[in-house]
Amino acid sequence: MKKNTKARIAYLLFITFLTWLPIIVGVIYSFNSGRSAGTWSGFSLKWYAKLFRDRSMISAFSNSILLGVSSSLLAAVISVPAAISFRNRSSTVVNLTRSALMIPILVPDIILGMVFLAFFRLLDLPFGMLTLIIAHTSFSIPYIYTQVSARLASMDDNLIAASRVLGAGPVRTFFEITLPYISPALLSGMILSFAMSFDDVIISIFVTGVNVNTLPIKVYTQVKTGMTPEVNALCTVMLAVALIGISLSALIKRRYSK
Repeated sequence: MKKNTKARIAYLLFITFLTWLPIIVGVIYSFNSGRSAGTWSGFSLKWYAKLFRDRSMISAFSNSILLGVSSSLLAAVISVPAAISFRNRSSTVVNLTRSALMIPILVPDIILGMVFLAFFRLLDLPFGMLTLIIAHTSFSIPYIYTQVSARLASMDDNLIAASRVLGAGPVRTFFEITLPYISPALLSGMILSFAMSFDDVIISIFVTGVNVNTLPIKVYTQVKTGMTPEVNALCTVMLAVALIGISLSALIKRRYSK
């Protein structure tokens, strides 16, 4: 049994290494002083310096930050009332609504992007930051909703009852009892949804306008013309942002679960 366990662990580590190998190579060569992707010419930060001097890159980065923050906040505004409303309730309508909230996670990104494209064309909305925010808010909702719902499931109903007995209304009870209790889960879900928004490229391509670029779209368009050390540097920055976001989300979730 021990040999089988060790073999499985070794196999998983090997598969993980193969998965991360191209990413690691890209990160390493982002510090290469030469332009060749196959020849190491020495350590240098010049590609990062060039990257941060590129106005189009800075603009795309700013758009990605604005998009991630806006969609996360809007998703939180939608998800928290939904999670509170559906708590301790079970009916056909509630169960169907819960399932509908999870659709953006279950549907492939390319299908979701095509649906958003058709929907925005039907509404005759101009493609740009507005359509990006609407689309990203939609697929961010499940990440926040599931976190908040799981936190609310462990909440003692006597806390709310005691608040009501002491004369607090629903609004005061929410801000002084419910919100502080769910805040770790809410923050964790928002960080995770921000990371997912920051990295999204497939849905964004379908719903963006000609004058609005996000960082993933910028990477995608540059990669089509050939990989350069500057693109490697940009991918490294994006990877770092995503890993930091996901790590913070996991740490927050682990802390409040204890």
